[in-house]
Amino acid sequence: MQNNSIQHSISLTEAIRLTSHFQADRPADMPICETFEKTSVLAMLAVEGAAQFRIYYGKKENGDVCAVLVAVDAAGYDILPPVSKTEPNNLGEEEEAIVLENSYKCPHTCPPESPLIP
Repeated sequence: MQNNSIQHSISLTEAIRLTSHFQADRPADMPICETFEKTSVLAMLAVEGAAQFRIYYGKKENGDVCAVLVAVDAAGYDILPPVSKTEPNNLGEEEEAIVLENSYKCPHTCPPESPLIP
């Protein structure tokens, strides 16, 4: 682990080791990576109380695995929009939480070049 003040930070060498190991044994329904637009992630984290984000894994009707991103508060609770428009959310009336999916998945939309994809 790198010696700095950024939590969860690892070295590029460790990232290459981890991703190479995963890709060597990757299930066919798992993407190699997923890319989200910066503006989408920042909008998700801009809601009041957001301190982190969490990645859930889902499975689409066609069997493809996908990442589902949600903001999380300091106590560890997901910050979610209401299930329906008539149900209140846990934020207040002015804001609406955002849940992200529909990323750019690799294979199909892969980085042009990366040491994380051998």
